[in-house]
Amino acid sequence: MDIGILGPLTVRARGGQRPAVPTAPKPRQLLALLVARAGTVVPVDVLVDELWENTPPRSALTAVRTYIVQLRQSLARTHATGTADPAGDVLPFAGWGYRLLVDPDRVDAAVFVRQAELGRRALLDGDHSRASLHLHGALRLWRGPALADVRIGPHLLAHRTTLEELRLGVVEQRAEADLRLGRHRQLIGELTELTVRYPLHENLHSLLIIALYRDGRADQALGAFAALRENLREQLGIDPSPRVRSLQEAILTSS
Repeated sequence: MDIGILGPLTVRARGGQRPAVPTAPKPRQLLALLVARAGTVVPVDVLVDELWENTPPRSALTAVRTYIVQLRQSLARTHATGTADPAGDVLPFAGWGYRLLVDPDRVDAAVFVRQAELGRRALLDGDHSRASLHLHGALRLWRGPALADVRIGPHLLAHRTTLEELRLGVVEQRAEADLRLGRHRQLIGELTELTVRYPLHENLHSLLIIALYRDGRADQALGAFAALRENLREQLGIDPSPRVRSLQEAILTSS
């Protein structure tokens, strides 16, 4: 089965069986957390905390066991193991919690992290074509905000925040790789939008400044620097870093 959390939660079965995503909010949330930590044991108390935070009912443990039974039944329909107990193979109890056993290659978040790391290493090695290939591939796995249709508790919130931060980092690295490949013109629109969304993000502004300058738009590049400086002064009371200021100075010197 193929499982996705980089967007709405999805479980796509092979062989035509129906998907295994529950429609009820709490079983859906429980499955999402197990997917987010696929391959590792998620303690029962963590599951309870995710579902009810500081106000678990007396029946919380019973409810979790009921949800696990439901998930096992639906997952077993999509996971052909060839054994008499496919449910126990897919979602076994490990003494203090439950572990979802799936092939990491079938979970989009795991594939994203692996592709992102390959891209990062290629960028450090100076192989910009390979870096761009891996980083573009990583970003194509996203179908929207992570866990877009799942109720979020404290543990899923932390996981979603980490994924979104990784995504932004990959966007930066991919833009850097593409800039080094001479694709500055194609990047200007995207970088302009990103600097509006992240007005204090120096590296995104730096990439935009470089792309604009390389496209022959020195005045707009200086305008992008001025916008960053204004945002930083108004909201944080600081100036751009020396690295970013050096870009401005280089443009002024070359004009």
